[in-house]
Amino acid sequence: MSGTMILGADELDPAARAQVDRIAKGDWQTRLAAITEMMREMSLQEDPQDMVRDYGARVRAMLPGDLWLSLSRRGLEFPRYRITRSSTWSEVIDPWKQKDRLPLLEGGLLAELIYADEPRLINDAAGLISPDDPAFEYLEGVRSLMAMPHFQKGDGLNMVVNMSKRPNAYDPEQFPDRFWISSLFGRATQSLVLSKELKEAYEIVDRELKVVADIQRSLLPQTLPNIPGLELAAHYQTSQWAGGDYYDFFELPDGRWGFLIADVSGHGTPAAVMMAILHSLAHGVPGHPEPPSALLEHVNRRLAARYTTSNEVFVTAFYGIYDPATRVFAYSCAGHNPPQLKRCSQGKVDTLEEVGGPPLGVFDDLTYDRAEVTLRPGDVLVLYTDGITEAMNARSEQFGLDQLNGVLARCHLDAPGIRDAILEQLSKFTDGTPAHDDRTLLVAKVL
Repeated sequence: MSGTMILGADELDPAARAQVDRIAKGDWQTRLAAITEMMREMSLQEDPQDMVRDYGARVRAMLPGDLWLSLSRRGLEFPRYRITRSSTWSEVIDPWKQKDRLPLLEGGLLAELIYADEPRLINDAAGLISPDDPAFEYLEGVRSLMAMPHFQKGDGLNMVVNMSKRPNAYDPEQFPDRFWISSLFGRATQSLVLSKELKEAYEIVDRELKVVADIQRSLLPQTLPNIPGLELAAHYQTSQWAGGDYYDFFELPDGRWGFLIADVSGHGTPAAVMMAILHSLAHGVPGHPEPPSALLEHVNRRLAARYTTSNEVFVTAFYGIYDPATRVFAYSCAGHNPPQLKRCSQGKVDTLEEVGGPPLGVFDDLTYDRAEVTLRPGDVLVLYTDGITEAMNARSEQFGLDQLNGVLARCHLDAPGIRDAILEQLSKFTDGTPAHDDRTLLVAKVL
């Protein structure tokens, strides 16, 4: 690793060299402008290795010395330490990515300095450095040095050591300023390291959440069923990568179809996990999931017995069964937003709220009532989660049922058209305000 000594001035490109000259030789206004330019450039750095290299080269050019070292005792115990940088190295090593290549030493003068947890100025190192010192190859010929720790949570885990082969090379009056400037740069570097680590951690989590979201969406219907006399449209949007909304269809005997919409309390990955459990339980009903109350009661018993009571989680759900032969829609509800039924032939909106009950998973032994309604040609049935009606704009106003029902007045639209019109009105209302809840919408129009 040894090689030709790397001097600060030699590391700089012409523009940086000129910048350093302005700082060192200009009047106060010139120096201030050059320092401002340098600080702005440093603020653009995203990689700590690049910032240490560029800033260090400028500082060493302004405050030249014979030799310098960077040390670290992070994760080590006395008297062990690592050399992370050296002016004698001809090869640049990234201490964050190539820790295994850093010299690991034990004892000697440098160990005493870095474990002392205080800055130290040595005007004459004669007698302090011996050939048997483990760092002798770095210290040979050194007569004076400045040891400046970089503290983290009160401990000097890192240290910069400036060295000269001349005794009394450093002005004690300047040492305090050199120390605090070095320390501030050390804190800035550590902040950048933490920022980079946090960014990398977020990227890992982000990739995993994308996988969770893909898995979750695979549990939803990939295509809408073809039901005679009925036109369908759906929309599913999570507020985060994954969410707790769920909808599904169940094919039943005699051409009937079950419609399920549900909303797990909470958001994000925990709600998505519960949504997956809900999917499994709903598809695990013995026989066919009918009547509507049977599916809700089956899911409720199993949620309360194993999943929700200890986690303070609950699920609202609405389940209805449509018979194309009679156009009868039978339903049960467990604390969910009641669907809206637009009677286009009569110009009114009915709310399917004749029956209801507590959300699933709250109590372990519940029965749910059943109601039914007969649909007519032209009717529009809208099932939704509260992320639709409770969506807010910048003034903290909710979208509400009035605006939803206002869109349903467009009876000339088909089911996809009504879905799109609702979403367009919702987008206009929220005007870019981020969604804080999942949004699910099912539209069925009777032909």
